[in-house]
Amino acid sequence: MQELNMAAIEKTLEALRRNRMEAYYCPTAEDARTKVQELMEKGATVTHGGSVTLTQCGIRELLQNGDYHYLDRSVPGLTREQVEEIYRKAFFSDVYLTSANAITEDGKLFNVDGNCNRVAAILYGPKSVIVVAGYNKIVKNLEEAFDRLRTVASPLNTQRLKCDTYCAKTGKCVSLNQADSTLGDGCRNDQRICCSYTVCAQQRQKDRIKVILVGESLGY
Repeated sequence: MQELNMAAIEKTLEALRRNRMEAYYCPTAEDARTKVQELMEKGATVTHGGSVTLTQCGIRELLQNGDYHYLDRSVPGLTREQVEEIYRKAFFSDVYLTSANAITEDGKLFNVDGNCNRVAAILYGPKSVIVVAGYNKIVKNLEEAFDRLRTVASPLNTQRLKCDTYCAKTGKCVSLNQADSTLGDGCRNDQRICCSYTVCAQQRQKDRIKVILVGESLGY
């Protein structure tokens, strides 16, 4: 099983590089945190999207160590307006950190968002985007990426966020009940988190996106 995982990791790393993204392998979450630190200059303005993976890797603690200008949207007492302002300031940051909903073996990043600040920052704005993802996020193709979203990522994240959605209650997307449906068709819930779907393929700006694949199962 370990050999199969490494084969998929190596294939994905090579494909990401062909698509003009930097790509690294780190065996552990601790190693990934060290690599993130290497990729950020002291004094840089940094922020991130919501991510279980970043928490598991200790990235937030790293950002709080005083070496960076950290735009922290989770500071207690912030109003919704203040949080939205941090979302906007993220577009002018030096480094934006996130994970991915799925990464295909042919080097595509697949991400889906509800509020859409995360996918927007991945696509444009921050000078550098660092994606940290466990090997469990690797899929063969976009079809598997959609399957992973509808049966793993969305249900677990809506449960984590305490959303009153179909997938939170049943563990699968309602669109699975419909033929030829992938984009959450049938879900009209105001708390839906699958609103905007993005795929990052070959990049025009080489190495702006940096992907760290971790040899551990991390996040959803």
